[in-house]
Amino acid sequence: MAVINALQDWLSIPLLQLDDYTLRIAGVASALGILIVSAIVQRVLSRASAAAAKRSGAHDQNIYIIQRVLKYLVYGIGLMLALSALGVSFNNLMLVAGALGVGIGFGLQSIVNNFVCGIIILFEKSLRIGDFVELPGGLLGEVREINIRSTLIRTLENADILVPNADFISNQVNNWTLNDDIRRFSISFSVAYGSDLEKVREAGLKAANEVPLTLQRENIKPDVLVTELGSSGVECILTVWAEGEWVKRPGLVKSQYLTAIYNNLREAGLEIPFPQVDVHMR
Repeated sequence: MAVINALQDWLSIPLLQLDDYTLRIAGVASALGILIVSAIVQRVLSRASAAAAKRSGAHDQNIYIIQRVLKYLVYGIGLMLALSALGVSFNNLMLVAGALGVGIGFGLQSIVNNFVCGIIILFEKSLRIGDFVELPGGLLGEVREINIRSTLIRTLENADILVPNADFISNQVNNWTLNDDIRRFSISFSVAYGSDLEKVREAGLKAANEVPLTLQRENIKPDVLVTELGSSGVECILTVWAEGEWVKRPGLVKSQYLTAIYNNLREAGLEIPFPQVDVHMR
């Protein structure tokens, strides 16, 4: 009994006294306990909901949305209960809301904006985990996480970049895998003037067929087009289609096709031009 009484006395020690409000150790301990229990409940519910959704055949993006909404909801309820344990009167919530409004107006506006934009992204499904996107600056990367304030993008150099959620709402973002994972690649190359363009076309198509990732479907077939009569040669492009993980590796895709094009042009005796300048001396 002595130990219990001593513990009760210790928990009753006031830490802060403001008019009628007294903050005691017991309130702080209760608030911390509630937050810890909230974190545990959130993990359990997240795993249980993910397992149930997978058994029902739900899409991974829907599972991710459910997990995020549960996380925000459980943490929100936990925060309210923790404030209650600290002795915060909910009759004064209007004052708290007014203070938050002033804070949002001065310094938290961008945070709230990014939070709302993150919710819009989740439910609009304009951006999903695993999507391959191109940002306005030309940066390419895969979406790894959609968080409260920002979205985590992993670039082709394996660097992690945090992009504010508002940027995906206010700016134009090229999502290469929004509706499907098929993309067209345009591989540029040149041949010298005087080359037989029919042979150039045959060499380009042969190169495309030699690369295993080339798609050959009714409306998706490789082609060779002449785009420009340049200063040093005839500019051409090989248009090919690829899908799956290859869409997220454009550098490797381009390298494979350029290698095949080079080998086939050399085999066909077609010359690849180099810049030339004619100088006339008086």
